[in-house]
Amino acid sequence: MDIVTVSPKYQVVIPKAVRERAQIKPGEKLHVFSFDDRIELVRTREMHKMRGFLRGMDATFVRDEDDRV
Repeated sequence: MDIVTVSPKYQVVIPKAVRERAQIKPGEKLHVFSFDDRIELVRTREMHKMRGFLRGMDATFVRDEDDRV
């Protein structure tokens, strides 16, 4: 696990190993999500590049009763 330091301007540097694994390039846009005390960065993608990204996903899960309307 990599550790980063928040600068006085609230900036962080994404470690090289993480950038390479996620194939993040300079100037690329990322969505920022926060969940309680966790922060996630997710690369934005053009909609036409999203086609088929869920192919092969198992959709046979059972929804909870409170999810049904």
